[in-house]
Amino acid sequence: MYKVVIVDDEPVVRDGLRKTIAWNEHGFELIGDYENGREAWEAIESGKPDLILSDICMPFMDGLELAGLVAAHYPYMKVIILTGYDQFEYAQQAVRLKVQDFILKPITAREIRELLDKVRAEMDEEQQRHEDMSRLQSQLRRSLPLLRERFLERLAAFGLSRPEIEEGFASFGLPPLRPPALALVADIDDFGEREAWLDDEHDAEFLRFAVFNIFEETAAEREGALVFRTREEKPAAIVWADGENGLYDAAFALAEEVRHRVEKYLKFTVTVGIGRACASAEQLPLSYRSALSALDYRFLHGKNRVLSIRDLEGVSAAAAAVPLPDEDRKLATAVKTGAADEACALIEQTVARLRSSRLPMEVCLLHLQKIVLALLGTMQELGWNEEDEDRAAERQLWLVDIYRFKTLEEIGQWLKRIAATLIEDIAANRNHHLRAQMARATAYIEEHYADEKLSLQDICRHVLMSASYFSAAFKQATGETFVECLTRVRIEKAKELLVTTSLKFYEIASRVGYADPNYFSLLFKKHTGLAPRDYRERHARVGVP
Repeated sequence: MYKVVIVDDEPVVRDGLRKTIAWNEHGFELIGDYENGREAWEAIESGKPDLILSDICMPFMDGLELAGLVAAHYPYMKVIILTGYDQFEYAQQAVRLKVQDFILKPITAREIRELLDKVRAEMDEEQQRHEDMSRLQSQLRRSLPLLRERFLERLAAFGLSRPEIEEGFASFGLPPLRPPALALVADIDDFGEREAWLDDEHDAEFLRFAVFNIFEETAAEREGALVFRTREEKPAAIVWADGENGLYDAAFALAEEVRHRVEKYLKFTVTVGIGRACASAEQLPLSYRSALSALDYRFLHGKNRVLSIRDLEGVSAAAAAVPLPDEDRKLATAVKTGAADEACALIEQTVARLRSSRLPMEVCLLHLQKIVLALLGTMQELGWNEEDEDRAAERQLWLVDIYRFKTLEEIGQWLKRIAATLIEDIAANRNHHLRAQMARATAYIEEHYADEKLSLQDICRHVLMSASYFSAAFKQATGETFVECLTRVRIEKAKELLVTTSLKFYEIASRVGYADPNYFSLLFKKHTGLAPRDYRERHARVGVP
């Protein structure tokens, strides 16, 4: 059953559509009807409908503006415009916004039913296309040559020289890569309900290919993305765009669409890690390693997510992260994500392996020094070495301190204490970083509340965070959503102006960011229980602010 919403400022139209159409018989569940685009957008963000039926001309936010927001944030949703306006420019805008259909009123109930059946058939066909296992098997046989995948993997994971890159792009007919660019890597969380019937590795391999197929199809729908599979069968991509903010927006949009489609069509989930931007194709391995680091944060933040290393570790991290052996990288990841038990277990495993290897003491110490270097590299990677000179100097002595122990067991206990200390430092620093970002966001709202066009994207660009991560972090830190905070600030400023000035109500509305004085009055009454006029008169009588 697909979910649908109606958006029209005429109550008779909404009431007629709601009552005359047997929505369930046509495969749809009507989850709401709204009189303007602004109300509908709030419902769309929470209800995630599959189909939106909207008029064009409405107060506060018209249908084309609503369609633009849907196209930017939820490209998988379908929008159909039902309008009495037949101007060609409206139809042109609708085409640019990828509106599913543009239909002129009046339209009969029978035509609406036929339209719903048509749209449902298209949705069913789209879903069937993704679920058709025989089609996936056929595409598996016709997949891109292994050499092309290995070239892209070498470029992203290990690095190539400029002549090798140019030769490879020419040989495989790849589009030119224009920096800035970054790497992103996806990983299957688990196979969901399919875990019960997976008989062998062949079944798992087929489902991994199905994920890559969705990854490939999604990337093909947009410019500036090359996809490949790693040797561990993880789908990955190299993404490029104009400007760093545009690059992160494009990468997040691609990752979010892949995550959504896998969950919807394959009924299990993936997590996607987004690496840092780099200034040239030769630096892609730095971005690739940071994407893997972002993926490691799944331990902390849960499955079925898009995790950007810029959100998780800030923008101050050094780009030149040292590539670590797998064992050392796992320990560094456990420390960064605060997994104290896992860090202790990894140290115990290392000590036990060295003990059973019977290697010379000098060789064992060299290996343990590499672990210490990995831990020091973690602090350097996060950009926290210069905050306390005494502590920084103490950490540099760790490489020498390792020689004062007489047994592997003593070194193991010492490494555990180091790991525990670093976990505490990183957690404190990360909380401080997040609090600082939220404080900057709140200050930005306080400073720009009068701008009627102030949006979530403006705030995210100011604090350099993706919209989804910022929204969750802001809610957790302040107890409010962005919209709730902005509305509260505006209403408080309006209350102050009502009491301390003689400005007209439309002037106050404009000063606090509302172009429409009627909407301002409705919102003010909703939050204070009084209309602006009543509020001013009451406070004038009692003589208090």
